[in-house]
Amino acid sequence: MIERYCLPKMAKIWSEESKFEKMLQIELLTCEAWQKLGKIPKKSFLNIKSRAKIDITKIKEIEEKTKHDVVAFVNNLSESVGQDAKYIHVGLTSNDVLDTTVGIQMKEAFEVLISGIERLLQVLFKSAKKYKNTPCIGRTHGVHAEPTTFGLKVALMYDEMRRNLLRLKDAKDGIAVGKLSGTIGTYTNIEPQVEEYVCAKLGLGVSYGSTQVIPRDRHAVCLSHIAIVGASLERFATEIRHLQRTEVLEAEEPFAKGQKGSSAMPHKRNPVVCERICGLARLLRANAVTGVENMALWHERDISHSSVERVTLPDSTLILDYMLNQFTDVMEGLEVYPKNMLVNLGKTRGLIYSQRVLLELMNKGLARPVAYDIVQKSAFESLTLSRDFKEALLSDPKCKRYLSANEIEACFDIKHYLRHIPTIFKQLGLD
Repeated sequence: MIERYCLPKMAKIWSEESKFEKMLQIELLTCEAWQKLGKIPKKSFLNIKSRAKIDITKIKEIEEKTKHDVVAFVNNLSESVGQDAKYIHVGLTSNDVLDTTVGIQMKEAFEVLISGIERLLQVLFKSAKKYKNTPCIGRTHGVHAEPTTFGLKVALMYDEMRRNLLRLKDAKDGIAVGKLSGTIGTYTNIEPQVEEYVCAKLGLGVSYGSTQVIPRDRHAVCLSHIAIVGASLERFATEIRHLQRTEVLEAEEPFAKGQKGSSAMPHKRNPVVCERICGLARLLRANAVTGVENMALWHERDISHSSVERVTLPDSTLILDYMLNQFTDVMEGLEVYPKNMLVNLGKTRGLIYSQRVLLELMNKGLARPVAYDIVQKSAFESLTLSRDFKEALLSDPKCKRYLSANEIEACFDIKHYLRHIPTIFKQLGLD
C-alpha cells in the first residue's frame, strides 16, 4: 500500500487487524449456521464463540512454517478454542474466507469513495452556481474558440461526477458479495444454506456461480470504474493547471500560508496538487489493466490473481480516496480571477466572434465557402496586422456589401453566446 496517501478511514479497512477480524467473523458465522442446521452442538458453538480469538503475531509466526496464510489463521484460531476446534472451517476452502473478506472490504471502501464523491459534488454545485454568469473564453485545441462561463466549466465537472457516483454505486453492488461453496463451487462439503446465512449476516449478496473463487470480472469492473473516476479528476486538474499558467491566470489552486513553490524561485506558485492528481490517475489506469488480466484463471482456480490484488485493490481505493479529498480541497479553496478572464476574452481582438459573422453572411444568401473566405480574410488580417477584427470587417468592401455596420456590431455581443447558459444549468439540475 502507498502509505503516503492513506487517509485513516480507508487505511483501517485495509489493515491486517481489520482483515483478520473479518475472517474471524466469517468463521464464527459459519459455525453459527452449522449449529442452526444441527451439525454443531449448541454447547460447542457457545464455547467456540466465547473463546475464539486470534493473535496476528502468532499467525505470522505459523505462516513462516506453513507458507499459507489461511492455514496459519485457522491453526491459531483453533489453539484458542480447544477440542471444539474440530468444528471450525468445516466445509470451507481458503478462498471462501478470503474472497468473502475482500467482498466486505471492497464494500466498505466503496462506501468511503461514494461519500468522497458526494462531498465533492456539494463543492462543485456551489462553485458552479457562484460563477454561472462569469464570462470566460472557451478553448478548443488549446486555442481561443468562443465565449462560455466559468460556472459552466464547473457545472460540467459536476455532471460528470454524478455519472461517476452512479458508476461507483453500481460497482459496489457488484463486489459486495461473498461465497462459501467449497473447493470448486459445488457445495460438496457445505450446504448452500450456510452460504446464504453467512452472507446475509455480513450484509453481502451471494456470488452465485462461483468456482473456488468469485469470478474476477467483478473486481475488474471495480478497478475500471475507479480508473474512470481518476481520469475525470485528471481532466479537471489538467484544466486548472492550464488556467494557472502565467499567460492565462484565470484560476489557481490554493496556496497555503508558508507554502513554498520553488527552492530557487521565491515567486513561484505551482499547481502541485493538480499535477499530483494527474500523476496518480496513471496508477489507477495501470491497476485497471491488471484487473482485466486477472479474469483469465486456469479452470476452477489458480493463484495468479492473488498477489496482484493484494496490491491493486487496496492501492486503488486508497489512491482514489486521496485524490477525491485533494481535489475537493482544491475546488473549495480555488482562486478565481474574473478580471483576467475578461482580459483574455479580448486578447484575440474579437476573432472569437467569427462564427456569428459567417452565419450572418450566409443568412444574406451567400454560400458557406464564399462567406467563409470573406471572414477568414479579415481574421487573418487581424492576426498578422494586430488589428481589431471588427475594424477589419468594416473596412472590407465584400463584407460591407452584405452587412451594415450595425449588423457587424451586433455580431460582437457576448450576450448572444451566453444566452442559453441558464437552459444548460436547468438541464443539469443546477437551476
